[in-house]
Amino acid sequence: MANITAADVNELRKKTGAGMMDCKKALVESDGDFEKAIDYLRKKGQKVAANRSERDASEGVVISKVNADNSFGAVIILNCETDFVAKNEDFVQFTYTILDAAIENKAKTIDDVLALQIGGVSVQDLVTEQVGKIGEKIEIGKYGCLAGSWVKPYIHPGNRLATLVELNKNITGVDEVSKDIAMQVAAMNPVALNKDSVSQEVIEKELEIAKDLIRQEGKPENMVEKISAGKLNKFFKDNTLVSQDFIKDSKIDVETYVKQLDKDLKICNFLRFTVA
Repeated sequence: MANITAADVNELRKKTGAGMMDCKKALVESDGDFEKAIDYLRKKGQKVAANRSERDASEGVVISKVNADNSFGAVIILNCETDFVAKNEDFVQFTYTILDAAIENKAKTIDDVLALQIGGVSVQDLVTEQVGKIGEKIEIGKYGCLAGSWVKPYIHPGNRLATLVELNKNITGVDEVSKDIAMQVAAMNPVALNKDSVSQEVIEKELEIAKDLIRQEGKPENMVEKISAGKLNKFFKDNTLVSQDFIKDSKIDVETYVKQLDKDLKICNFLRFTVA
């Protein structure tokens, strides 16, 4: 039987973030072998994760970030159970650690992110360790990325809403314009980039609602189609990014604002993630 010292326990605690008693037990069970002790703690975390799998992880942190040349960016939601944990600085920093690795490796999916190695440990195992350490269900709730000539992030204060926008040119002045667009997405919550990218399901739903309202107003049946088409166009105007009124100048739409910098500048895509 190995002699487990307080220094050993403290070293394991620093490496894993687990509690002192958990670390001591892990070292005892592993006969002083640090690697086995770490595996023991991970298994403990996996057990905790399984026990909490039915819990609702509806709180969390949302952040977005880009690489050094703004050619690749990502946005992530790391969910937990309580607002207390979500506001903890260590939890926020852990989320940034995951996102930094995802951006460095240009991960495309959640599975890609979970498989990444940080310090020789997979993100999946690191998340599991956090479950054991914190005692709450923790999971990557959502992940998305954009790549292009210019990608810009925005995080709303409080880390509960973050956006990412992609533009087609890296030119002087694009940083300020793209920041405005990222904030526009946060504030106005567009359903799509333009009317051509609105899903058929959404279009059919909006038409159905419009027609019902028109009939309730007592309009003649032969006018329903024409009026509903007009309401649909109004929906496109209010809810697609390039057609929305620009929040800093409602006299122009977003597309016009972007082209004031360069006539060929375009918004290519956007992402908007929130913690409900």
